[in-house]
Amino acid sequence: MAAFHPIFAFIAAIIALTLAAPSPSAIAAPTFPALNGQRVVDDAHVLSATTAADLTSKLADLEAKTGRQVVVVTLPSLQGYDIADYGYQLGRTWGIGQKGQNNGALFIIAPTEHKVRIEVGYGLEPILTDALSSVILQGQVLPKFRTGDVEGGVVAGTHAIISQLSADPTSAQAAVEKATRQQAEPNRSPFGAILGLFILFLVFSSLFRRHRGGGMGWLLPMMILSSSSRGGWSGGGWSGGGFGGGGGFSGGGGSFGGGGASGSW
Repeated sequence: MAAFHPIFAFIAAIIALTLAAPSPSAIAAPTFPALNGQRVVDDAHVLSATTAADLTSKLADLEAKTGRQVVVVTLPSLQGYDIADYGYQLGRTWGIGQKGQNNGALFIIAPTEHKVRIEVGYGLEPILTDALSSVILQGQVLPKFRTGDVEGGVVAGTHAIISQLSADPTSAQAAVEKATRQQAEPNRSPFGAILGLFILFLVFSSLFRRHRGGGMGWLLPMMILSSSSRGGWSGGGWSGGGFGGGGGFSGGGGSFGGGGASGSW
């Protein structure tokens, strides 16, 4: 029987690992806290009553002026889920933002796992971009979290989100462009990425020449590298649910698609 080609063995191993990995549908579905008419859902109990009331007032004022809904939520556990997966599913379950406009956002803090995320509804993604969400977390929130001031980080992050969502269009766009430049700055030099791709090319070329006797052994590595340089693979996600809540405030049926940014400390 012919020997199994190493590249096929490698591919088979990757497929086996992928099939063996549990999918979201294979593990317990997450449970979500009740919205209960609140704009600040402090299930992790990290906020004082005064702070929660102050943030609630400011978030209500934001909605009254702009129609945009933001909810701050602290969680005792992410139940084994990645905060990004948990976050947009929570946003869809609560239906934060107005239906058709999808102008909602969540500020999610999981102190036990040291994770934080700004989850952005479809309609707010142009104004509260991934880059700007990351800049808010890195500049306003995480420095306070790392010193143990969780409440201070929640307040600073909420204020930054409110400021962006209540800004006039010119100021909001300027903030987006500034954040985009900030995020691009560390990646200005492509040398590291080029070097990594070149090393991968050499490794694959050597492997294929050894087992194919030269010839066109370089072709597949080039195809792999070319494919990866165009963006590689991207993952999917869950589909949404309904929305709930009681009291005076509830979600308006907005939807989320995974926009925003996460951080850890």
